[in-house]
Amino acid sequence: MMLNIGLLGCGRIGQVHGRTLKHLDAAQAVAVADAVPASAKALAADLGARALDADALIASADVDAVVIGTPTDTHFDLIHKAAAAGKAIFCEKPIDMSVERIRQCLEAVDTAGVPFMTAFQRRFDPNFANVKARIDEGAIGDVEMLTILSRDPAPPPLGYIKSSGGIFRDMMIHDFDMARFLLGEEPVEVFAAGSCLVDPAIGEAGDVDTAMVTLRTASGKLCQISNSRRATYGYDQRVEVHGSAGLLRADNHLENQVELANAGGFARAPAQHFFLERYSEAYRLEMAHFVDSVTGGTAPRPTGEDGLRAQAIADAATRSWREGSPQPVNA
Repeated sequence: MMLNIGLLGCGRIGQVHGRTLKHLDAAQAVAVADAVPASAKALAADLGARALDADALIASADVDAVVIGTPTDTHFDLIHKAAAAGKAIFCEKPIDMSVERIRQCLEAVDTAGVPFMTAFQRRFDPNFANVKARIDEGAIGDVEMLTILSRDPAPPPLGYIKSSGGIFRDMMIHDFDMARFLLGEEPVEVFAAGSCLVDPAIGEAGDVDTAMVTLRTASGKLCQISNSRRATYGYDQRVEVHGSAGLLRADNHLENQVELANAGGFARAPAQHFFLERYSEAYRLEMAHFVDSVTGGTAPRPTGEDGLRAQAIADAATRSWREGSPQPVNA
């Protein structure tokens, strides 16, 4: 079965998914839509697809599934329209900035009975997936502590900061999902601290660019997450899981694996520059999983519920940072 997909959003992430679909045997992009017509026409030409407006794409009889890669504030309406039209849905994070509105989206999806996947691509990274598999095999016994480091090479444009919902909802939400994925338990309490150390304009916009969060589960498992909008050495993505019988660690992907040793010491390449390089394989694997799930009649993962729970943690972290005290997670 060939799955015909419509891409909603032709910006950076839409282009990533479009390129992925070009190399999948069981799926193809047949239509694209974007608020900027020139962007839609350019991607349509590259993919051999039709450029339509969003409503026409969703209503199109030859579109089986939609990939939603538009700005977050458009997701709510697009999810409802796609569900009503009977389309399978692949939605970029966050589903919405409001937990209550996410619940409404998931109710619409359940009522329509269509497949829904939240796009947390880091679960599909081969190294992180291997860490999860080894945890499940019991390689380190019972998980006790998790450390996640996630730092961008530079801040995004200020205009994006102003509409992003803040570092906890925009950037750290990936780490909240990874925490749930690796801990195997739901965090019940969050304590967050944040500062503006990279760009004062980010603070003036009401956000922070440097943040740390501690999560605690009901059984006492702990997770510490470190985020920064600046890492001079590249895109920093590391995970360490400590358990009762050992430790698992996944380090950064470097630009190459060559190490120079001389009288001055040991030197290695910098980390890959940003998420497009670092997670290229993860993007391919997550889309392949979505296609296989829809065509095979199985439920794709991460689910809409995963998206809701990550958003609830982000909300609690935002409250904790603002109030300076631990906050419960209300999912």
